[in-house]
Amino acid sequence: MSTHDVKGWCPGVLRPMMSGDGLVVRVRPYHGRLSRAQADGIASMAAAHGNGLLDVSSRGNLQIRGVSQDSHAALIEGLYALGLVDPTPEIEQRRNILTTPFWQRGDETEALTKALTKHLAAQAPDLPAKFGFAVDTGPKPVLQNASADIRIERDAGGGLILVADGMDTGQPIASDTAIDEVMILAQWFATHRGDATRMKAITPPGAALVPRQTDSYLPAPGYTPNGAMVGLAFGQLDVQTLASLAKHGALRLTPWRLILVESARALPQIDGVITDPNNPLLRITACTGAPGCPQALAQTRSLGRALAPHLKPAQTLHISGCTKGCAHPRAAPLTFTAQPDGFALVRDGKAGDPPARAGLSPMDLKDHL
Repeated sequence: MSTHDVKGWCPGVLRPMMSGDGLVVRVRPYHGRLSRAQADGIASMAAAHGNGLLDVSSRGNLQIRGVSQDSHAALIEGLYALGLVDPTPEIEQRRNILTTPFWQRGDETEALTKALTKHLAAQAPDLPAKFGFAVDTGPKPVLQNASADIRIERDAGGGLILVADGMDTGQPIASDTAIDEVMILAQWFATHRGDATRMKAITPPGAALVPRQTDSYLPAPGYTPNGAMVGLAFGQLDVQTLASLAKHGALRLTPWRLILVESARALPQIDGVITDPNNPLLRITACTGAPGCPQALAQTRSLGRALAPHLKPAQTLHISGCTKGCAHPRAAPLTFTAQPDGFALVRDGKAGDPPARAGLSPMDLKDHL
């Protein structure tokens, strides 16, 4: 069992989290979208008040790293001017909404996301801090492998269904009552969850009879009807990269370590941006690692860059600085977990599962790919 400190909440703007490189301030863009002015403003403020590095999180949020206690208030003021701060920490905490990045202006996805945002701000049950929602209402679902507890999707016939995470079926719902149904299910969970913190741990009652569409979306850099999708190694970028991307269009953040640049049809080469869908760095998941995370026992991302050329075609790899496995909390085909005496190798499991090998040095790891 892990002895590491497991946080029961996620950082925000109003309630940041201390890490090894300073405060982590997580910006939650409304509808997952940053206007060009907002993205450029965040780049300027991350340079002024942070260490110049940012992370795109697995929930499509943007984390400003290395913020000092003394500069946090000024950062809040700047983000407030950009329209990126919630009225209270409580509203910020429960606005965990993941939206498909492929929505169009004025479509049903945008309307449902706005309505859900409004309901969560005005009235919401007492939910665990990491409890989240997904509005995945394009013709095909694209967020089924992303973290969410209550989902709105479409069935094969195009109708809306309400899905409790972990279920293979959903409940048919109408557009005008969809958010009411979401809140009823959230209230049911809050009332009956016991010690459970995620929806998939318990099964709600009722008629969830419509099969879900099977997830077939494979995120990768390339062009979409909404614009150009570009990748980031380990989901990290610096302020210069963010500012350069913002020159080409508004940005939609995704849970895949990819950013969609609205309306872009041709992007110049930007340092830190991956446009090749076959780049092996896109198949490596790695947490912040040491020294950025005080609980990490080794560097992870420099190791990932060293191992990337040795990956086999289509092979994926998870590198974790400790047994928590924050960057990939689910099972992975291959995981290297840092331990006090070296790296452990875990196959088809989580970072903290019993390893197949232990005590491996960083130099040994390429031989086990």
